[in-house]
Amino acid sequence: METLAIGEMAARSGVAPSALRYYEREGLLHAARTGGNQRRYERADLRRIAFIKIAQQVGVSLDEIREALAELPENRTPTKADWSRLSSHWRHRLDERIAMMERLRDQLTGCIGCGCLSLQRCNLINPRDRLATRGTGPQMILNPPGD
Repeated sequence: METLAIGEMAARSGVAPSALRYYEREGLLHAARTGGNQRRYERADLRRIAFIKIAQQVGVSLDEIREALAELPENRTPTKADWSRLSSHWRHRLDERIAMMERLRDQLTGCIGCGCLSLQRCNLINPRDRLATRGTGPQMILNPPGD
């Protein structure tokens, strides 16, 4: 089994050594230790780090990432089937995030349904503040009519 020292893993993954240590403290990543207490990562951990890095960039919380990675086996290197299973569980969640981002992109310059009634258009889009019955905040983005 090929292992990488923390500096090698950082260089290969594009993640700072401090971030690797943080991921380890958070239980997202595990490193073996040498007799001199130096961290050694399995080469397969590159995929795990890539998953963490991309998930964070699209706004997925560390708790959600940890939950997803907990589905992977700890006693062996995850296979393509393992990653496929993780992917299938995340597909719906990611589709929802994409839809929300598209609504935000498309409605950001107009009404985002906050219920403020401060714009003249609110009388057309949100008469009598009907979106307030759906909850607080930007309901046209978070909970649009028809969903």
